[in-house]
Amino acid sequence: MKIFFHYQEYFLVPKQNLFQRFFLFFCMALFGISMYSQQQDSLAIIKLLEKEGLTWRMGDKEGHAECWEERPYGKFMASMVDGRTIDIPVETIINPPSSMIGNGGFAFHSNHKMKIEGNLAWVNHDEVSVNTDGKESLSSEFRLLEKIDNEWKLVGQSLHFYKHPPENKIDTTSYIQTVDIETGSIETVLTINEHFEAPNWHPDNYLIVNSGGKLYTLDLKTKDLALLNTDFADQCNNDHGISADNKWLAISHNDMADPSSKSYKSAIYVLPINGGKPRKVTSKVPSYWHGWSPDGKRLAYCAERNGNYDVYTISVNGGKEKRLTTAEGLDDGPEYSPDGKYIYYNSYKSGHMQIWRMLTNGRKQEQLTFDTNSNWFAHPSPDGKWIVYIAYTSDQKQNHLFGKQVKLRLMDVETKDIKDITPVFFGGQGTINVPSWSPDSKKLAFISYSVN
Repeated sequence: MKIFFHYQEYFLVPKQNLFQRFFLFFCMALFGISMYSQQQDSLAIIKLLEKEGLTWRMGDKEGHAECWEERPYGKFMASMVDGRTIDIPVETIINPPSSMIGNGGFAFHSNHKMKIEGNLAWVNHDEVSVNTDGKESLSSEFRLLEKIDNEWKLVGQSLHFYKHPPENKIDTTSYIQTVDIETGSIETVLTINEHFEAPNWHPDNYLIVNSGGKLYTLDLKTKDLALLNTDFADQCNNDHGISADNKWLAISHNDMADPSSKSYKSAIYVLPINGGKPRKVTSKVPSYWHGWSPDGKRLAYCAERNGNYDVYTISVNGGKEKRLTTAEGLDDGPEYSPDGKYIYYNSYKSGHMQIWRMLTNGRKQEQLTFDTNSNWFAHPSPDGKWIVYIAYTSDQKQNHLFGKQVKLRLMDVETKDIKDITPVFFGGQGTINVPSWSPDSKKLAFISYSVN
């Protein structure tokens, strides 16, 4: 808080008034400092609660233990929907058996109410917990915290589980989220009771997402969701993305006017980033956009021709397409590296869906992942240091379905080291089909789901 007074007043006001004014200013300054301190404590507590829930679901015992402190007066109690009450020793929460921790899913907090007095705090909030099958459980939670060595720690908790009111049941809830690749912090941007997919991140701090054949912008600051004008293109799927100069948007729209006898007629179009009438690029269907070249001159896409899905590129102005993969089985999700040297993609050519890369002319095809997950949609970071991709935790063959157990994984491009950056959650088709990195390569956007 800044305090101002005019030097002339210093000499003109009586001493008593001057003292009163200084006293008033002093009290206001103390109040401002106290309010600022309380605000900082409130933010720190909310971040702690988010970390505690995330580390539990990821199976990070060390990180979870850092959130708690055992105290003689500490307690952890839960009342269940069936009427049972569970009393768990705090030491078990701090050092849980492997069977208790690491079961995946997400927790979404709302309606925080807290009281902070010195080094103690009481917090009440609502929680929606979504398991890896996409099922929600609702609870009201009361947390007791203590500031120890200038850090807030949980020392006690009670939670009451309850059922969804029947009138509030919905088909699908979409949780549009971001994850910080360095800290692991996950933020929920928007929870919406509709099926949204495939966030692109524009440098002007908004996301582009699709739902019901239409595209929308989501302001990351205000959380406002607005329809993006795509003119006649009202059957857009989740394969859309932003050009390197941030001026154009590529979309994949089901062109029902195409004379092809194929059941789905996705074609690729481009339009101005702020909306407008799309211009058709591909003449053959189905074609599904996945990448812009860094110079903005070519598009990379997955297309079915003669019964086989392969990777193709084409000039942004249309014309003849170039086929880059020829192996039997699905090749999908092609995306250019930011230096324009490689195209990353996922392929079933080994008999298991894995991440690959090749030169942009299709040569030197190289497999990058070798695990038992079904790995899809490799997205290079704008700085070229990382690859993020979605991993189905069970073998899905050549499918990338909605409503499966998945997680996001991060690969170091130089060392090829891989780590999980989310717990296992309910997602799949629609989670990160398209490039979703923040412009600074520090975060990425994704969508998880629940169903009822």
